[in-house]
Amino acid sequence: MDTPSVAVAPAQRRDIPVYAQAVGTVVANATVQVKSRIDGQIVGAGFKEGQLVRKGDLLFQIDRAPYEAALRAARANLQRDEAQLANAQLDLGRANKLVKNGYVSEQTRDAAIAQSKALAGSVAADRAAVDQADLQLGYTEIRSPIDGKTGPFLVDVGNIITSASGTPLVTVTQIQPVKISFALAQQNLPKLQQALASKSLVASLKTHGEKDGEVVAPIDFIGNTINATSGTIELRATYDNADMRLVPGEYVDVRVRIADLKQAITVPRDAVNTGQNGQYVYVVTPEMKVELRNITVLDQAGDIAAVDGAVKEGENVIVDGQLRVAPGMGVKIAAKGPAAS
Repeated sequence: MDTPSVAVAPAQRRDIPVYAQAVGTVVANATVQVKSRIDGQIVGAGFKEGQLVRKGDLLFQIDRAPYEAALRAARANLQRDEAQLANAQLDLGRANKLVKNGYVSEQTRDAAIAQSKALAGSVAADRAAVDQADLQLGYTEIRSPIDGKTGPFLVDVGNIITSASGTPLVTVTQIQPVKISFALAQQNLPKLQQALASKSLVASLKTHGEKDGEVVAPIDFIGNTINATSGTIELRATYDNADMRLVPGEYVDVRVRIADLKQAITVPRDAVNTGQNGQYVYVVTPEMKVELRNITVLDQAGDIAAVDGAVKEGENVIVDGQLRVAPGMGVKIAAKGPAAS
């Protein structure tokens, strides 16, 4: 029987990062249902469906004519009452002089005082009415309250709307930045809080199922309640989304570095096998014999695994050819596999 050939790689001692992994959901930083504060007919729109808008951009124009007329009427009332107030104040001045000389009674002077105060109140009310009419006129221009992306028209141009109905005209969703919400096991909480306090807690993100294109976002929120059903706690990371790669509602793969295994024994992941008694690796001894060593995988990072068990630093583990060997067999090394990196 020919001696089987195997590929081996050395076990190495090193520090490796420990990650917690989860599936997260992209959450809009803000979502606003844009509604009208006044009644009227929509006569124009300043955007297209799905358009990016800035805070303050015009979204809808409501017919201004009724509100311009109301403002003119309010200003006219103010002018009338201001004129009447000016005349009443002149009458009061004359009454004050005449009452001293006994030409008019104090009752007449008191009536002039009351008339002047009443008209002053009317003028104050008129000024408030002008301000209110001017405010209503301003509401005919409905502007975006945030930076974001518009959804579809919920009410088309030409329709008459009422503020009492509460019907939204469009929804604006802020997508720069976005939040990524995910949950991690509660046993990680002390390490997470410590990392958050030192501002070193970040999440590595990539689109769910995507192999490449990972981005990093700082974690700035840890929930205040443990989910009793799942034993997890919510975290949120903020991503600037300058490239607009993430969309609210989308699933993303999340991993968070929560610790480091110091000077752990590591082997290539291809060396780890699973049998009836658990996980193991095949070690090739200096005598070129195969030995089975039971191990426990502590953590995996990339193409390496940190293990605990009867494997020593520098020993060669089989990374290719495991199916052709058994404990005690002699082998020859066909190739040296790459060390775990």
